[in-house]
Amino acid sequence: MTLSVIIPTLDEERTIRETLARLQRAAFTEILVVDGSSGDGTVALVSEAATGARLLTAARGRARQMNAGAAAAAGEVLLFLHADTVLPPTAADDIRAALNDPDVVGGRFDARLDRDRGLYRLVCGMMNWRSRLTGIATGDQAIFVRRTVFEAIGGFPDIPIMEDVAFSKRLKQMGRVAALRSCVVTSARRWERHGPVRTVLLMWGLRLLFFLGVSPERLHRLYSDVR
Repeated sequence: MTLSVIIPTLDEERTIRETLARLQRAAFTEILVVDGSSGDGTVALVSEAATGARLLTAARGRARQMNAGAAAAAGEVLLFLHADTVLPPTAADDIRAALNDPDVVGGRFDARLDRDRGLYRLVCGMMNWRSRLTGIATGDQAIFVRRTVFEAIGGFPDIPIMEDVAFSKRLKQMGRVAALRSCVVTSARRWERHGPVRTVLLMWGLRLLFFLGVSPERLHRLYSDVR
């Protein structure tokens, strides 16, 4: 079972080196970094941090970049990894084990923040519980999917925000979605910048408005990128 890792980037020089360095290259068929016209040192760092990683460029937008990476990938399984998220050492084996069940169409990992204490730990516990209960994953949980299923769904919708939630809704309609208990570690930078309580309320509010039909374009104006 071949496995492609797809990492969308935009001005991620602070995080991309560690993310790539921690990938066990032998465990994956290929690693593709899809850059959306970074203005910092991201592109230069990619070749330094991971020998053999392919660097692609695409129109800016996480959904567009991930779809471009999927189109260029050779793997039977596609793993979408945020540039500020580190996979567990067992990631490839965990994915293959889950997909040995032919009824499983894809899945995601549990997640914890790199500030794993107090309220941050509670936030992650709630996020993982909610995801397991609803079957909906977010991008920082490292979503993976069989290529055939990805193509049948039509990839990520071309929207500026909530593309991961929309994709997850379509994915669980295709079959069983694995909720792996092994953890990815993602940056707490947004939580530290805006505070955990305010960030939780913002994310819950955005998700609720999305489900109520508010356009992603309007929601995106409420969501500020943090790098």
